[in-house]
Amino acid sequence: MSTESNNTAGIISKVWSFCNTLRDDGVGYGDYLEQLTYLLFLKMADEFSKPPYNRQLPIPKAYNWESLTAKRGAELENHYTNLLRELSQSKGILGQIFIKSQNKIQDPAKLYKLIDMIDKEQWSTMGADVKGKIYEGLLEKNAEDTKSGAGQYFTPRALIRAMVECVRSEPMKTIADPACGTGGFFLAAYDFIANPDNYSLNREHKEFLKHKTFFGNEIVAGTRRMALMNLFLHNIGDFESDNFISPADALVSDSGLRVDYVLANPPFGKKSSMTFTNDEGEQDSEDLTYNRQDFWVTTSNKQLNFVQHIRTMLKSDGRAAVVLPDNVLFEGGAGETIRKKLLETTNLHTILRLPTGIFYKQGVKANVLFFDNKPASKNAQTKEIWFYDFRTNIKFSLKKNPLRFEDLKDFIACYQPSNINKRKEAFHSETNPEGRWRKFTYEEIMERDKTSLDITWIKDKSLTDLDNLPDPDVLANDIIENLEAGIESFKEIMAAINGK
Repeated sequence: MSTESNNTAGIISKVWSFCNTLRDDGVGYGDYLEQLTYLLFLKMADEFSKPPYNRQLPIPKAYNWESLTAKRGAELENHYTNLLRELSQSKGILGQIFIKSQNKIQDPAKLYKLIDMIDKEQWSTMGADVKGKIYEGLLEKNAEDTKSGAGQYFTPRALIRAMVECVRSEPMKTIADPACGTGGFFLAAYDFIANPDNYSLNREHKEFLKHKTFFGNEIVAGTRRMALMNLFLHNIGDFESDNFISPADALVSDSGLRVDYVLANPPFGKKSSMTFTNDEGEQDSEDLTYNRQDFWVTTSNKQLNFVQHIRTMLKSDGRAAVVLPDNVLFEGGAGETIRKKLLETTNLHTILRLPTGIFYKQGVKANVLFFDNKPASKNAQTKEIWFYDFRTNIKFSLKKNPLRFEDLKDFIACYQPSNINKRKEAFHSETNPEGRWRKFTYEEIMERDKTSLDITWIKDKSLTDLDNLPDPDVLANDIIENLEAGIESFKEIMAAINGK
């Protein structure tokens, strides 16, 4: 093993071991990640302010890295608390990193040890792959921690990479994610474009990739902070760059942004809702609908709203790959209207049916929809949809059998990323013995009840083999999802009858 590899392994080991030490004090992965984010940012800013960089950075001297290393004990704890409060009021990426920041390390001795550990390394000269590996590892551990609820912001990296491989985003083009979580899609797209096997980038390409390619939204402050730091450590953005991850709810209005690509996994959960205090002084909530002129239909279904919003975000020739739950494929009422409009105005050319057991949220049944925006036309833009059933008779689990990129290679081969017009139906092959790749024409889809895109043709062995029945929680989720879809459709019919 090389000296560099040893050094990398040593740094990762230190970061992890300290995380475990703090967990004994009740500091979880999420809190540790936040503290690490604040301190790493200040340390790297300190390094960039010195030779050979000599950059003028907007961090007051009273609250810079050296102000932390010079203190101990209660004085350090008080100063760190004040530092977080002061920097949270800064402008630009500095303020976004420190917004709503709090000191979660109550033991001054351990805070000093964490600062000392970070101080001993030269982070600015460390490769982006090393820094990224450390941070991504912590993000994944945080997602695994069910108590934190962070799993909903974490899409399996193997799936993200497969989606990026299919879309094949190009240099000098823009990429957006309206619910970007910790930035996984941005990082995968960055790696794809920066890979010399895919493109040969000149200086202008690299500058555009670093500063002008990515646009995101993330409404949860802590998650947005981690996304900014994650990208920053991977060499995307800079101290002085504009904040390209907005804290605004992407669904509220059309920002006017139009991009070449959208890669996204909007948050799970069908309903958009707002919490308020009622007349009795109790906490209550109500469904939230977005009254937007650019939407085809008004609904409180968050997933359907994201479909409409993403279509609005695309340039006239823009392309999208979006992870969406099953209800988007079969729900009546607004769901049917949106599916018909999507088939009319875009080329919805591919649907990948995902297996269960790949997300941190249990029992989720999801799909990836790939569609290309098209100019207005009298005829429907979708001529045929290719389905890849990667769900029936396939099982994954996060710990025993996690999803790997290799598991998706047959789908990518069928997808034909370089030219989707060269696709062929492969009902049976060595890698596809059950015929998982199949196309349906626009006419066939339109004849289906409610224009349903919830299509499968492979015999499900679990239905005939009692030993292979789905887990009870999966069956329960299926029942609940179908009931909710029926109730939602009924509500929309009643609203239409009543003229609302």
